[in-house]
Amino acid sequence: MKSLFTPELSIPFILFCLFCLTILVLLWYYLYYFSRLAFYKETDSSINYPPTSIIICAKNEDHNLPEFLPLVLEQDYSDFEVVVVDDCSSDNTSDVLREFEKKYKHLRTITIKEDKKHHHGKKFAVMVGIKGAKFEHLLFTDGDCKPIDNQWLKKMMRNFSNETEIVLGYSKYKKLPGFLNKLIRFDTFHIALQYLSFAMAGNPYMGVGRNLAYKKSLFFKYKGFATHYHIESGDDDLFINQAATKNNTGVEISPESFTVSRVKKSWKGWIEQKRRHLTTWTEYKSSDKIRLGIYPFAQVFFWILFILLIILLQIEKMDQSELYIILSMFLLKTITQLIIFKMAMDKLKEKDLFVISLIAEVFLLGFYPLLTISNRLFRRKQWKKS
Repeated sequence: MKSLFTPELSIPFILFCLFCLTILVLLWYYLYYFSRLAFYKETDSSINYPPTSIIICAKNEDHNLPEFLPLVLEQDYSDFEVVVVDDCSSDNTSDVLREFEKKYKHLRTITIKEDKKHHHGKKFAVMVGIKGAKFEHLLFTDGDCKPIDNQWLKKMMRNFSNETEIVLGYSKYKKLPGFLNKLIRFDTFHIALQYLSFAMAGNPYMGVGRNLAYKKSLFFKYKGFATHYHIESGDDDLFINQAATKNNTGVEISPESFTVSRVKKSWKGWIEQKRRHLTTWTEYKSSDKIRLGIYPFAQVFFWILFILLIILLQIEKMDQSELYIILSMFLLKTITQLIIFKMAMDKLKEKDLFVISLIAEVFLLGFYPLLTISNRLFRRKQWKKS
C-alpha cells in the first residue's frame, strides 16, 4: 500500500502538510485569542460613574422609540442625559420625542432638517449628537436597540479611567424562530467573538455602534470621521480602528451590559445590511486586515484540504491508519473549536446557537466571498452608469 508519509514529494503529502498548517493556525486563534473571551472572569475595578451622554441617532423610528427609549431613559444612574438626533425623519418621530420630553427632563432632541442639495449619512448625525452632548463620556446605541437591563449604563461606564478612553460592549439580535434568525445571530456572535477577544489580547480593531462608549475628547483628537467621512458606513468600526490602542480600550461583557436590536426578517434585508458593513474593512489598518484575513482563509482551506485528503486517500488506496490520523486531527481542531465556542456563547448568553455553529460557519465561509464579489461587481456597474 502507498503511504502518505513518503520521503518524496507527492500531492497527498503536500496537501497533508498544508492541512497540518491550517490546523495549527486555527488552534492559535482558538487558544490564544478566542479563549480570552471563553474563559474571561470579571476583575474588581474601581467604581467610576462619570456623568454621561447617551447618544441615539433616530431616522423614522416612531414605531421603535415608544418601546425602546423608556428603557434607555430609566437607567439606574445618578447623572446622565439622553441626546436623540432626529435625522430628517419623515414619519412621526418628532411628535413621539416631544411627548417623551414632557416626561423626561434629561432627554434632549436635536433635529436635522433635510437638505435636498446636500445628502448626508449617519456619520453627520453622530457628529451633531457628539457636538450637542454636554458630557465628556459618551455611550452610543440605536433607535431600534434597547438595553437588556437598567444597569447597562453603570456596567459600561465602570470601565473608564484616566487611561481607558474606549469601552466595547456586546449587542445581540432578538431571538426569533427560523434558520435565518439563527444564522444572523451566529454571525453577530462570531464577529463579537473576534473583536472582543482581539481587544482582550491587546489588538482592538472595531466596535459596534449599538453598544459602544468613548470619550468626546478622543473623538476630537482624531478629528472625528474626517479620514473616512466619504464612506457611508463606519461611524463605529472605522473610528475605533483609528483610535483604539492596547492601553486605551476596555471590554464589558456582563449580561446586564448587553443591548438587543430588532433583527432582519428577510434574506434580502440581511444581505443589504451585510453589503453595507463590508464596505469598511478595506479601510482597516494593514496589521488588522492581515490578522483578520488569515483566520477565514485558514477556515476555508481546512475544509477544502480535509475533503481533498479523504478523496485522495481513497483514490490512491493509502494505508487505512493514515485516514485515522487525518480524522484525529480533524477532531482535535473541531472539538477545540466547539469547546471554546460553547464557553464564549455561554458568556454572551447565546447558548442555543451551539447546535448550528458548524453548519452556520460553513455557510458563512461560502456566503462572504460571494457577497464580496457581488459588492465589487455592483460598484463597478454603478461607476459605469455614472
